[in-house]
Amino acid sequence: MAMASRLLWASKAASYLKISTFNRAFASVVKDLKYADSHEWAKIDGNSATIGITDHAQDHLGDVVYVELPEVGAAVTQGSSFGAVESVKATSDINSPVSGKVVEVNEELSSSPGLVNGSPYEDGWIMKVELSNTDEVKSLMDADQYSKFCEEEDSH
Repeated sequence: MAMASRLLWASKAASYLKISTFNRAFASVVKDLKYADSHEWAKIDGNSATIGITDHAQDHLGDVVYVELPEVGAAVTQGSSFGAVESVKATSDINSPVSGKVVEVNEELSSSPGLVNGSPYEDGWIMKVELSNTDEVKSLMDADQYSKFCEEEDSH
């Protein structure tokens, strides 16, 4: 109910301010990130990657209540699960879009798992990985490919 009234207020405010509103058909995608088909993103910076779940994923999950983080020092493999996100709707595995070693985890998520919903690409990052194979990044989607992938997936 609160969400509906907030949306109604926002659209009334937007019409008052003469701003065009549109129904958000698909989630936001950030241009300079790489995306996996399991809805994780990777921000590649040389030999390291910051990883989280996409806006599309958090949108489908609903309110996140718990994030299972990997251990620092753990090895992760591209396409394999390294943790989980628990929401009011479901628990979902999180897969690593790259292989390597976990060098940092976002401890903030232990006390504030909702950061995954509110800021999936910024404050809601999950882990940082030292890449073991930078070539793997080539198999990930760019923003345009990922947007198309999400549109096709949602239409099924």
